[in-house]
Amino acid sequence: MLLDRDPAELVVHDEEEPCPYIESQRARMPLRLPLRPISASTLDSRLAAGDRRHGRLLYQPSCPHCRACEPIRIPVRDFTFGRGHRRIVRRAEPVVTTEIGPPIADAERVALYEKHKRERNLCARSDECMDLVRYRRFLVEHCFAGGQRAPVFEMRHSIEGRLCGVAITDRGSRALSAVYCYYDPAHANLSLGTYSILKQIELCAHGSLDYLYLGLYVANNPHMAYKARFLPHERLIEGTWQRFERAAR
Repeated sequence: MLLDRDPAELVVHDEEEPCPYIESQRARMPLRLPLRPISASTLDSRLAAGDRRHGRLLYQPSCPHCRACEPIRIPVRDFTFGRGHRRIVRRAEPVVTTEIGPPIADAERVALYEKHKRERNLCARSDECMDLVRYRRFLVEHCFAGGQRAPVFEMRHSIEGRLCGVAITDRGSRALSAVYCYYDPAHANLSLGTYSILKQIELCAHGSLDYLYLGLYVANNPHMAYKARFLPHERLIEGTWQRFERAAR
């Protein structure tokens, strides 16, 4: 099926399948391939409409009997670090080195990805193990046009020169989008997932961007429900972005 959009998109998969987020549920997530590379401003529009990216493909949950998945974003100008966030930064900054560069596919990253998935008991779309080809298709390949700034970058964290976490991020004209983050569970005390989001928020603020998109919020999935702890935030519910504020003290 060809969708009349700018650019046009080809639906390459549209079937119900086991839900990757809620056990025993069925999901429908049509995968769409843009027929030409999309610009940074078009990415902003796609994100605002609720789209996510998987390699060269875009998708959006379209489940017939479930609305558990809610796209979530942080309005960067209104966000302030809470005490817990500042504590995480103070704990991580002395020991974690963070660099930004193009996404890389190599054996070290594949092994770390698999360790993160295995030791945190994450629900995956497939029981197949990650390999170099799948990793490259998922996290390195993309559907964006080039520009002055790389449209996709990798935020890599290391401790004493050893890779301990990676966050893949898309760059729109007015927003960043957190695509996927994985880290070594051996450093769970450093809260590297939250730390990566805080570092991406800092990048948005330094670039005067409007939003950091965090992907999908699913209240019944403990690996995705944590996103609601970043306040204020907005969630796309029934086609409208609704704002959730920090509780008054």
